[in-house]
Amino acid sequence: VQLQASGGGLVQAGGSLKLSCAASGPTFTSTVMAWFRQGPGKEREFVASINRSGTMTNYGTSAKGRFTISNDFSKNTVYLQMNSLKPEDTAIYYCAAGSPQYLNPRASAYTYWGQGTLVTVSS
Repeated sequence: VQLQASGGGLVQAGGSLKLSCAASGPTFTSTVMAWFRQGPGKEREFVASINRSGTMTNYGTSAKGRFTISNDFSKNTVYLQMNSLKPEDTAIYYCAAGSPQYLNPRASAYTYWGQGTLVTVSS
């Protein structure tokens, strides 16, 4: 299984970006996909997760009210729409996939990881 994240870039504070992550592989059966991020000098942080059908979502504190996770089940793709971006959102954003019992915010619950995409928010 491979996860390919894209959509990162440089944006001014208050702007928006949409990240995408496509999963590929003949045996991709993960039931949850998620986004995490790691800022400079910080630990990896949970951003959001979504179940395979797209009917359930979970957000980390920093994402609530500004970010929206969605997916396209047919394409095994998950998206992260980020609005009202702040300089503290600057980080490498990683997508992950796994089959935890619920929309687990712990990184250890996910089996597959993408390479990350850099988001830089300027003030």
